[in-house]
Amino acid sequence: MSKVTVKDLDVKGKHVIVRVDFNVPHKGDTITDDNRIRAALPTINYLTENGAKVLLLSHLGKIKTDEDKAKNDMSIVAKRLAELTSAPVKFVNATRGAELEEAVKAQENGSIVLMQNTRYEKGETKNDPELGKYWASLGDAFVEDAFGSVHRAHASTVGIPSNMKEVAVGFLVEKELNVLGKALNDPQRPFVAILGGAKVSDKIGVIENLLKIADKVLIGGGMSYTFAAANGGKIGTSLLEADKEDLAKEFMEKGKGKLFLPVDTVIANDFDNPTDIKTVKAGEIPDGYMGLDIGPATVAEFQKELAGAKTVFWNGPMGVFEKPEFAKGTEEICKTLAELDGATTIIGGGDSASAAKNLGYADKFSHISTGGGASLEYMEGKELPGVAIIPEK
Repeated sequence: MSKVTVKDLDVKGKHVIVRVDFNVPHKGDTITDDNRIRAALPTINYLTENGAKVLLLSHLGKIKTDEDKAKNDMSIVAKRLAELTSAPVKFVNATRGAELEEAVKAQENGSIVLMQNTRYEKGETKNDPELGKYWASLGDAFVEDAFGSVHRAHASTVGIPSNMKEVAVGFLVEKELNVLGKALNDPQRPFVAILGGAKVSDKIGVIENLLKIADKVLIGGGMSYTFAAANGGKIGTSLLEADKEDLAKEFMEKGKGKLFLPVDTVIANDFDNPTDIKTVKAGEIPDGYMGLDIGPATVAEFQKELAGAKTVFWNGPMGVFEKPEFAKGTEEICKTLAELDGATTIIGGGDSASAAKNLGYADKFSHISTGGGASLEYMEGKELPGVAIIPEK
């Protein structure tokens, strides 16, 4: 079964509310990466070209103080959006009230109104029923196109469609569901999952689920040291979640023959100012040293396990890739995946996506998810509230 999509709606002359993900990285008024705005353009342009009056809703950053509000003003996005689309864009510095209502009422077919940051409203993250109902009253139809937010039951992702009859997913969410859904439910095999990042606790559900469906699961990054400790290894001052050691043992037991851990590790005597960097066997890190990347033998081992893979899902770096001294493992895995012949290669958003972009390999991957948290929850087999609310065709 597939979800109702924007193409199933009759949008001409209608007010269509679109939840987009314009949560872009920025320094002051300068957007440093406009990828999320570009990713929403197919849906936005389709709607304006088909005569819809489009109202765009998005959050930007975390809002706790007035200072956060000033820092995450959506007007910077309006400016960039106007440069990327030929449709007229009007920014409204309000999240409710007369100014917003009048701007929507005055819209002509094929025009866009971008509302101020949804998180200026305290009720947004609480899925306040009154707020969801109010926003829904501004439109005739709703399109969910913010994959990076569909794992959250917020007023703009769940509250609005709960109060509307005509609801659909946009092209971005449709593509994410198709690609990730195929990997989860009907992958071409062998299917290899690579998981990195800092903590086991962030990835418990996804490790559990992928051990059931993938042919191999390769573990790197900071969380591998909890596995090494659970194995009775010495990990020095490396990252450790002591309360997750029993769970790591359980995963190693369940994953016999398919769970692969680092065989060596790059270590240093200090995180901020390392003066001694060397490579040791996994589980043999001396006191006063910490593991910060997978070593060359692990890279070779992982490359061997990836050879011939037909589907690969990667989420999480292999080391502290922001520091050049500890980026080699992530770079080598990224390069290996980019050059993997005849495979569907998927990056589950987050730091792995940043690594692929920074290294210039982004266009070599079959799919880079726009939602790290959402893609992980989807691969866990969890229901995503913002998707569940959209009916099947």
